[in-house]
Amino acid sequence: MNWISKLQKLGENIKRNIKKKWPTKAEQESSKFVPLNCCNTGPIERSQLEENLFVCPKCSFHHTIDVRTRFDMHFGKNNWQEIKAPLTTDDPLNFKDQKPYKDRLKEARKKTNQDSAVLSCITKINGIEIVVSGLNFAFMGGSIAQNETENILYAIQTAIDKKCSYLVCTASGGMRMQEGILSLHSMTRMTIAVNQLKKNNLPFLVLYCAPATAGGTTASITSLSDIAMAERRVTIAFSGKRVIQGIVNEKLDERIQRADWVLEKGFLDLEVERKEVSNKIYSILSILLKKDQLSKKNKDEASSDIIKTKEAS
Repeated sequence: MNWISKLQKLGENIKRNIKKKWPTKAEQESSKFVPLNCCNTGPIERSQLEENLFVCPKCSFHHTIDVRTRFDMHFGKNNWQEIKAPLTTDDPLNFKDQKPYKDRLKEARKKTNQDSAVLSCITKINGIEIVVSGLNFAFMGGSIAQNETENILYAIQTAIDKKCSYLVCTASGGMRMQEGILSLHSMTRMTIAVNQLKKNNLPFLVLYCAPATAGGTTASITSLSDIAMAERRVTIAFSGKRVIQGIVNEKLDERIQRADWVLEKGFLDLEVERKEVSNKIYSILSILLKKDQLSKKNKDEASSDIIKTKEAS
């Protein structure tokens, strides 16, 4: 085959690909199969991935899940009650970049079926009552603005009123810059609320979830926890890795900001598999709340985790 024939064949392939109808995003989401981009082993049946709690059966990569799925997974379907919080002004700064901020909110609400990036609930884990807030990464990257802050504050007040523990399941890119200083002001408000929780001697736990938590979310509420857990290999950071590398002008550890690296540095207490989350939360709360119904095995495991944490720090 000469070079002219090769060019002709290349042109035919390009035309064929241009005319080919590629699946839309909606069609991909409703497909029976899910691509495993984590380890490049090809697609897997969605039902098989779901049965494995959306954890890759080949490389144990934890895929991102929405808050409702997480609540059903960890606390049982229909075993949690949503805490509704009042909504504030949607667009206090009349912000617009490539599109109006109000339009972005409408799209995020339609996509996630949530009023804000935070969904809070009250539930029980083996009889222990707990208030939980979850940040949905699909809602504008799980970013925190005024509505999200109000939801978290409302959830914390509910925990104080009911004298129970509080858990944040976080997957967030930080504060939402479309609300500027009002969003940054939320960091202070959440810090004050957590301090009130601690004044009432109520445990505060954080679970860092896939894919990542960064920015102001890390710099405020999640750094104040009594016990910090993370799903396997999630990213926990303030600034991005490339930003840090550009500042220090040197090659960084490949594992930097990954949960196992953060655990080694003492910023994290536990790294857990998704299937272990409920049992770990129960074990820790049973010790902190001095519940007698905890089995000796679970108590020993949780005590060992906490002792290791103290030794590492």
